[in-house]
Amino acid sequence: MSNDLFGGLGGLLKGLSGLMPQDDPNVKLMNAQNQVEELKKQEAEVFAEIGKLAFEQNPDAFPAQANKVRLIQANLAEAQSGLDDQAKAKQAADDAAKQATAAATCPSCGAQNPDGVKFCQECGAKLASGPAFCPSCGQQNPPGTHFCGGCGQNLLG
Repeated sequence: MSNDLFGGLGGLLKGLSGLMPQDDPNVKLMNAQNQVEELKKQEAEVFAEIGKLAFEQNPDAFPAQANKVRLIQANLAEAQSGLDDQAKAKQAADDAAKQATAAATCPSCGAQNPDGVKFCQECGAKLASGPAFCPSCGQQNPPGTHFCGGCGQNLLG
Protein backbone atom coordinates (compact mmCIF):
# COMPACT_ATOMS: atom_id res chain seq x y z
CA MET A 1 0.00 0.00 0.00
CA SER A 2 0.99 3.61 -0.27
CA ASN A 3 2.96 5.43 2.40
CA ASP A 4 0.96 8.50 1.55
CA LEU A 5 0.78 10.86 4.52
CA PHE A 6 -2.83 11.65 3.65
CA GLY A 7 -4.12 8.06 3.55
CA GLY A 8 -4.28 7.38 -0.18
CA LEU A 9 -5.64 10.78 -1.14
CA GLY A 10 -2.32 11.88 -2.63
CA GLY A 11 -3.65 12.16 -6.18
CA LEU A 12 -6.57 14.32 -5.09
CA LEU A 13 -4.43 16.42 -2.80
CA LYS A 14 -1.78 16.73 -5.50
CA GLY A 15 -4.36 18.37 -7.73
CA LEU A 16 -5.50 20.62 -4.92
CA SER A 17 -1.95 21.57 -3.91
CA GLY A 18 -1.83 24.05 -6.79
CA LEU A 19 -4.58 25.99 -5.02
CA MET A 20 -2.74 26.01 -1.70
CA PRO A 21 0.06 28.38 -0.68
CA GLN A 22 3.28 26.87 -2.07
CA ASP A 23 5.39 28.12 0.84
CA ASP A 24 3.29 26.18 3.37
CA PRO A 25 5.42 23.39 4.97
CA ASN A 26 2.54 20.90 4.65
CA VAL A 27 2.20 21.62 0.92
CA LYS A 28 5.97 21.27 0.45
CA LEU A 29 5.88 17.94 2.32
CA MET A 30 2.92 16.71 0.28
CA ASN A 31 4.55 17.73 -3.02
CA ALA A 32 7.82 16.01 -2.07
CA GLN A 33 5.93 12.88 -0.99
CA ASN A 34 3.98 12.81 -4.27
CA GLN A 35 7.20 13.15 -6.25
CA VAL A 36 8.80 10.25 -4.34
CA GLU A 37 5.70 8.06 -4.81
CA GLU A 38 5.55 8.83 -8.55
CA LEU A 39 9.24 7.98 -8.99
CA LYS A 40 8.79 4.72 -7.03
CA LYS A 41 5.89 3.84 -9.32
CA GLN A 42 7.99 4.55 -12.42
CA GLU A 43 10.85 2.46 -11.00
CA ALA A 44 8.52 -0.48 -10.31
CA GLU A 45 7.13 -0.29 -13.86
CA VAL A 46 10.66 -0.40 -15.35
CA PHE A 47 11.65 -3.34 -13.11
CA ALA A 48 8.49 -5.17 -14.17
CA GLU A 49 9.35 -4.55 -17.82
CA ILE A 50 12.91 -5.81 -17.29
CA GLY A 51 11.61 -8.89 -15.48
CA LYS A 52 9.14 -9.65 -18.25
CA LEU A 53 11.84 -9.36 -20.90
CA ALA A 54 14.24 -11.57 -18.91
CA PHE A 55 11.51 -14.16 -18.36
CA GLU A 56 10.56 -14.16 -22.05
CA GLN A 57 14.21 -14.65 -23.07
CA ASN A 58 14.89 -17.49 -20.62
CA PRO A 59 11.88 -18.86 -18.72
CA ASP A 60 13.86 -21.91 -17.58
CA ALA A 61 16.05 -19.64 -15.45
CA PHE A 62 13.06 -18.93 -13.22
CA PRO A 63 11.21 -22.26 -12.73
CA ALA A 64 9.17 -21.25 -9.64
CA GLN A 65 8.08 -17.99 -11.22
CA ALA A 66 7.36 -19.78 -14.52
CA ASN A 67 4.92 -22.05 -12.69
CA LYS A 68 3.28 -19.04 -11.02
CA VAL A 69 2.98 -17.27 -14.38
CA ARG A 70 1.40 -20.36 -15.98
CA LEU A 71 -1.10 -20.63 -13.12
CA ILE A 72 -1.93 -16.93 -13.36
CA GLN A 73 -2.33 -17.20 -17.14
CA ALA A 74 -4.69 -20.17 -16.73
CA ASN A 75 -6.70 -18.23 -14.13
CA LEU A 76 -6.68 -15.20 -16.40
CA ALA A 77 -8.02 -17.24 -19.32
CA GLU A 78 -10.78 -18.63 -17.08
CA ALA A 79 -11.62 -15.15 -15.76
CA GLN A 80 -11.68 -13.77 -19.32
CA SER A 81 -14.06 -16.55 -20.34
CA GLY A 82 -16.30 -15.69 -17.39
CA LEU A 83 -16.17 -12.02 -18.36
CA ASP A 84 -17.12 -12.90 -21.92
CA ASP A 85 -20.03 -15.02 -20.65
CA GLN A 86 -21.23 -12.16 -18.44
CA ALA A 87 -20.99 -9.73 -21.35
CA LYS A 88 -23.08 -12.09 -23.50
CA ALA A 89 -25.64 -12.48 -20.70
CA LYS A 90 -25.86 -8.70 -20.30
CA GLN A 91 -26.30 -8.27 -24.05
CA ALA A 92 -29.06 -10.89 -24.05
CA ALA A 93 -30.79 -9.11 -21.15
CA ASP A 94 -30.46 -5.77 -22.95
CA ASP A 95 -31.87 -7.31 -26.13
CA ALA A 96 -34.80 -8.81 -24.19
CA ALA A 97 -35.50 -5.41 -22.61
CA LYS A 98 -35.42 -3.77 -26.05
CA GLN A 99 -37.82 -6.40 -27.39
CA ALA A 100 -40.17 -5.86 -24.45
CA THR A 101 -40.10 -2.11 -25.06
CA ALA A 102 -40.63 -2.63 -28.78
CA ALA A 103 -43.56 -4.97 -28.11
CA ALA A 104 -45.20 -2.30 -25.95
CA THR A 105 -44.58 0.46 -28.51
CA CYS A 106 -47.42 1.05 -30.92
CA PRO A 107 -46.30 0.59 -34.54
CA SER A 108 -48.89 3.14 -35.68
CA CYS A 109 -48.56 6.07 -33.29
CA GLY A 110 -45.42 5.23 -31.24
CA ALA A 111 -47.18 5.38 -27.87
CA GLN A 112 -45.80 3.28 -25.01
CA ASN A 113 -48.33 0.81 -23.64
CA PRO A 114 -48.22 -1.31 -20.47
CA ASP A 115 -47.28 -4.98 -20.69
CA GLY A 116 -50.04 -7.38 -21.55
CA VAL A 117 -52.23 -5.11 -23.62
CA LYS A 118 -52.99 -6.30 -27.14
CA PHE A 119 -54.21 -3.00 -28.57
CA CYS A 120 -52.74 0.48 -28.28
CA GLN A 121 -54.42 2.53 -25.60
CA GLU A 122 -53.88 5.69 -27.68
CA CYS A 123 -55.02 4.75 -31.18
CA GLY A 124 -56.40 1.20 -30.92
CA ALA A 125 -53.89 -0.39 -33.32
CA LYS A 126 -52.99 -4.03 -32.73
CA LEU A 127 -49.70 -4.43 -30.87
CA ALA A 128 -47.13 -7.06 -31.74
CA SER A 129 -47.01 -9.85 -29.19
CA GLY A 130 -43.50 -11.09 -29.91
CA PRO A 131 -40.86 -11.28 -32.58
CA ALA A 132 -42.22 -11.28 -36.11
CA PHE A 133 -41.07 -14.22 -38.18
CA CYS A 134 -41.14 -13.61 -41.90
CA PRO A 135 -43.50 -16.02 -43.68
CA SER A 136 -41.36 -15.75 -46.81
CA CYS A 137 -37.79 -16.30 -45.56
CA GLY A 138 -38.25 -17.19 -41.86
CA GLN A 139 -36.04 -14.39 -40.50
CA GLN A 140 -36.86 -13.16 -37.00
CA ASN A 141 -37.66 -9.44 -36.90
CA PRO A 142 -38.28 -7.19 -33.87
CA PRO A 143 -41.89 -6.79 -32.74
CA GLY A 144 -43.75 -4.09 -34.63
CA THR A 145 -41.58 -4.39 -37.74
CA HIS A 146 -43.53 -3.59 -40.87
CA PHE A 147 -41.16 -5.20 -43.38
CA CYS A 148 -38.73 -8.11 -43.11
CA GLY A 149 -35.10 -7.08 -42.72
CA GLY A 150 -34.00 -10.14 -44.70
CA CYS A 151 -36.18 -10.09 -47.80
CA GLY A 152 -38.42 -7.01 -47.61
CA GLN A 153 -41.69 -8.99 -47.28
CA ASN A 154 -44.59 -7.00 -45.78
CA LEU A 155 -45.11 -8.46 -42.29
CA LEU A 156 -48.38 -6.67 -41.50
CA GLY A 157 -50.36 -8.24 -44.02
